Amino acid sequence: MQAPEDFNPTPGIAVDLEPGLRRILAPNPSPMTFRGTNTYLLGQRALAVIDPGPDDPQHLEAILAALGPDQSISHIVVTHSHLDHSPLAAALSARTGAPIYAFGISGAGRSAVMESLAASGLAGGGEGIDQEFRPDILLADAEILTGEGWELEVIHTPGHLGNHIALGWGDACFTADHVMGWASSLVSPPDGDLTDFMASCRRLRARDWRVFHPGHGAPIEDPAARLDWLIAHRMGRETSILSELAKGPATARALAEVIYSDTPNALMGAAERNVFAHLVDLLGRKVAQPDGALSASARFRLTA
Repeated sequence: MQAPEDFNPTPGIAVDLEPGLRRILAPNPSPMTFRGTNTYLLGQRALAVIDPGPDDPQHLEAILAALGPDQSISHIVVTHSHLDHSPLAAALSARTGAPIYAFGISGAGRSAVMESLAASGLAGGGEGIDQEFRPDILLADAEILTGEGWELEVIHTPGHLGNHIALGWGDACFTADHVMGWASSLVSPPDGDLTDFMASCRRLRARDWRVFHPGHGAPIEDPAARLDWLIAHRMGRETSILSELAKGPATARALAEVIYSDTPNALMGAAERNVFAHLVDLLGRKVAQPDGALSASARFRLTA
């Protein structure tokens, strides 16, 4: 399997992955997006574009330039509405006439506790929400989306974002930002919900997949092993948090500074939100509780 650091394709160039599937890397590398967003072209003649990517005219032209003389775009499918995945959908739709398919607007699928946190003013901490995102056609969990020569199974996988979906294509799956090979997925409240994230991991783990095509980074050739690692990684973080809370009450920030001691300062905010996601999950399971109202700055203690 390709090492994560060896994944470094040229942005804007369509790369064949397997029959009927190509990938174009968007030119938006960052600590949160790795080399950039993967845009997928699925099909032979009437194509589905999966995750058009950020609002970048250069990437728009690269997608259109990848079309052969007998090819057109019939579907634009967005896995979730973070700013690195969905904004280009509107411009691509305007240029091609293809409708935009997604689970819903940016608040769709959000859990009740995350709705409450958002209403209290908590925001930020992730890749940024595309607040203008408006799909033309809503997709439901377990729906089969059919095009010319291809079918996609919609799998609602909230956790990274409430409206996040994975897309089953036979024994392959487009996992977007839920499962990636180069890093664990960011779960940052109120966008992300760790309780939902773990349930989505276990739902995907129940299937026998051949390969995952993620939103960032190289294909994952051993999906079961990667999911096992991802679940174990999260359980390990929980163990570390519980160990620290056993020493006394602490905030998410204080816990992150101890648990993520080797994390660069630029990523410490994301680490703090990851810890807060765990604390919210522990609250839901009645293992930990905040002193006072639930907030990102609250001090948490183990439930007596």
